[in-house]
Amino acid sequence: MLYAQVVLPLAQPMYTFTVDETLGVGVGDAVVVQFGSSRYYTGIVWSITTQRPEYPRLKPILKRLYTTPLLTPEAQRLWEWMADYYMCSIGEVMRLALPSLAKPSAASLGELDDRSIEPPTERYIALSEELRTEEALTEYVAKHSRRAPRRCTTMDSIAALAFERGATDGFVPRRLVDADNDSIAALKRSGLVVVEQRQITRHATEGDFLRPTLSEAQERALNTIREAHATGKVALLHGVTGSGKTEIYIHLIADALSQGKDVLMLVPEIVITTQLVERLERIFEGRTTTYHSRLTALRRGHTFLRLAASEGGELIVGVRSAVFLPMHNAGLVIVDEEHDAGYKQTDMQPRYNGRDTAVMMGMIYGAKVVLGSATPSLESYLNALAKKYAYVELKERWGEGTLPEVVVSDTIRAVKRGERKTHFNLDLIQDIERTLHNGDQAILFQNRRGYAPYIQCRTCGYSPRCPHCNVTLTQHKATRHMECHYCGYTIPTPDICPNCDIKDMALMGFGTEKAVEEISRLFPEARIDRLDGDTSTSETAFRNIVQRFESGQTDILVGTQIVTKGFDFGGVSTVGILNADNLLSTPDFRASERAFQLMMQVAGRAGRRNDRGRVIIQTSQPKHPVIQQIAAGDYHAMAHGELNERKTFGYPPYSRLIRLLLRHDTYDVLHRAAHHMAQLLRQKFGGRVMGPVSPALEMLRGEHRAEIAVKIECGGSMKRARTMLRDVVDRCHAESCFKGIKIDIDVDAW
Repeated sequence: MLYAQVVLPLAQPMYTFTVDETLGVGVGDAVVVQFGSSRYYTGIVWSITTQRPEYPRLKPILKRLYTTPLLTPEAQRLWEWMADYYMCSIGEVMRLALPSLAKPSAASLGELDDRSIEPPTERYIALSEELRTEEALTEYVAKHSRRAPRRCTTMDSIAALAFERGATDGFVPRRLVDADNDSIAALKRSGLVVVEQRQITRHATEGDFLRPTLSEAQERALNTIREAHATGKVALLHGVTGSGKTEIYIHLIADALSQGKDVLMLVPEIVITTQLVERLERIFEGRTTTYHSRLTALRRGHTFLRLAASEGGELIVGVRSAVFLPMHNAGLVIVDEEHDAGYKQTDMQPRYNGRDTAVMMGMIYGAKVVLGSATPSLESYLNALAKKYAYVELKERWGEGTLPEVVVSDTIRAVKRGERKTHFNLDLIQDIERTLHNGDQAILFQNRRGYAPYIQCRTCGYSPRCPHCNVTLTQHKATRHMECHYCGYTIPTPDICPNCDIKDMALMGFGTEKAVEEISRLFPEARIDRLDGDTSTSETAFRNIVQRFESGQTDILVGTQIVTKGFDFGGVSTVGILNADNLLSTPDFRASERAFQLMMQVAGRAGRRNDRGRVIIQTSQPKHPVIQQIAAGDYHAMAHGELNERKTFGYPPYSRLIRLLLRHDTYDVLHRAAHHMAQLLRQKFGGRVMGPVSPALEMLRGEHRAEIAVKIECGGSMKRARTMLRDVVDRCHAESCFKGIKIDIDVDAW
């Protein structure tokens, strides 16, 4: 009798089931098991042994799903690393890693069968076995060409396709055969062809691709990356915006695909990088697969199952979850915009970092790794300074483009001189006028959506707040409602203060909706669009806004940080950052780094073709070091200044932060438990424990929240720290004062 350890998509340990040898179950296979009295789950076979565990009663594996394993040995090792490092169960990794339709669960076997999907298939066609030799086909065509010319042409076409594709069994995809279904059906009835449904796979073929021409600087960078990969190092490609990092990626991708290897390219947000994906699909036609959350559940499931049966030689472009896709012959992993906070999973376990997981994936799979950014994260930059990563720098823009001129516009000075209209300084207004006069385009960046961040009674100071999340509600003029951007709670905008019954409610601050209204008054002839979370609610809406701007139908685009990422608009000569202060004043030790990255990225949208663009930064702190570093385009000054400060106070990347978030619906219960846990942690970690404190968002969706952070020096043992932390968490779970308390663990908290 065989016994299998099976992982289920639950926050549970592995369980053992008996294996009927006739099922042909192996390690990595998806199987159906009964868990509990009335629930059936898809699980993954983790290991098989002949030694019976010491359990009185074991349930059997009921059936095997799919003809190919879903997990390779390398993927198993990656899952094990993630579960250990990010302090969760392998079941939680599985829950996140597999698309929902690839791991169906139900209350009965019949219901589970209804919910399951089969790997995607397509029709394949071949000549009948006796006609697959050249002599037999020639003889048949010579005999029947006059009486049935179309039939003979179709048969010739099938044979030619099989020869071109190197199909040794003679089968070719039906879609490639230029014949209608009635003709194929007639051939099948006559026994001249055989038609089969086969699982869709993409077979790697030899051949080169149309590679872009590189400049001398790009050639040097490419050669340096190849030398780094030859020594097994990760390469950090630091190229200013518009320097042509994508062209270098394409050469590296072509190298890997030509060798029949798989390539994984991670991007922060697939919809934002539409231009990049379309370009890659044109160059690597038939080899490119996209994977992201906006695909339908069926398409995500089919993509996963198809890749599980693939033979390699594919380019996968996806967001952070693409690290879980099956790769049998991984050769290259690229993380574009590696600094982006979007690579960090924050709302469920495992709370992993897609960039760090990609680097570990490269080590496990033996693949080459490239991290690319115009503003690298300090973690990656420090690794480069320590020679752990190879550092490759591109300082100039590719082609005719030049870096934009950055102008710092002092909002306080503008107010004193009467040079400010609503939320726009005269510097920016004049630059937009010049831009529109020249037939160019402008982008205005305001990192708040809605009409106004909040409203306030000028008599008593009251502001409407969300009862579930304890944040001020954002005013949306278009709907005349105020909305919580965390839970969706809405109320009509009050005209009279609910607290003092006086009609004195005033708008405070401004968002993208108000910015559009005001810029429309200043430039009534301009065609203006808005790109934020309210206007791009679907992929279609997003594409329409982007295409209008790209084609020149829009003159001014106002948006949140969506406009900072991945776009290559040739007509943009002016970029305005409307309120840099709210980026600099975030209560976070990463505030300066993130403000620099965000403003440099949006500044990089200007002047990407022939004419030098201009970037206007509106701020009340013109002498702030970050503002000065952006004006000078000096990433290294920002990085070294921040690293010195982080080192002084022991913050990442000179330490690792583990955040524990405690949640409960009763404030007093939560804070008693949080202080008790902090006391237990201090017994083990001493002064490395910070908190408990109330986070910036102290209540979310009706739950009160408290945070405790543990700071582990980089020289310390992270593995030992995680073990000690698990002991404390397990002890707390066992104590009565923690009943109903939810504890979320975030390793390398952002």
